[in-house]
Amino acid sequence: MEIYKDRKRGLWVENILFVCTGNTCRSPMAAALFKHLNNSDQLNVQSAGVFAADGSDASTFAKEALEEKGIACEHSSTLLNEEHIEWASIILTMTNSHKQSVIDSFPHAGRKTYTLPEYVGYNGGDILDPFGGSLEMYRLTRDDLEDLVKQLLEKIKSK
Repeated sequence: MEIYKDRKRGLWVENILFVCTGNTCRSPMAAALFKHLNNSDQLNVQSAGVFAADGSDASTFAKEALEEKGIACEHSSTLLNEEHIEWASIILTMTNSHKQSVIDSFPHAGRKTYTLPEYVGYNGGDILDPFGGSLEMYRLTRDDLEDLVKQLLEKIKSK
């Protein structure tokens, strides 16, 4: 089995964990996009939230925005826990505050926790939270995430 290595950071990249707040919008969208765009069966993805309630579905607009691109989103939210941290080769958050929450709760995860934009080398800051917004806001977030996930896959597979 081939495992992708990020030489710069000295990490083996096999299991990617996306993290947002409630695990109903951004991180499930990122995970669904990753699954859709990834053509390797050797990369795995999960998502979680730093303040998630276990068992919630992805938001209606998140699913609708993904369906517009032909992407299904079967999802059940989960609160970030130690099992996620141990499973993940790399943890990619949607904002700097999510990154800090992960590190505050799981200090040993600091070496493998980055914001998604930071990890791919994009200096655009945090990913817009569409929660409570219009379908158009979800589309904008989806499009931003799609661009970042494509960059992520290119980066991982070029190592």
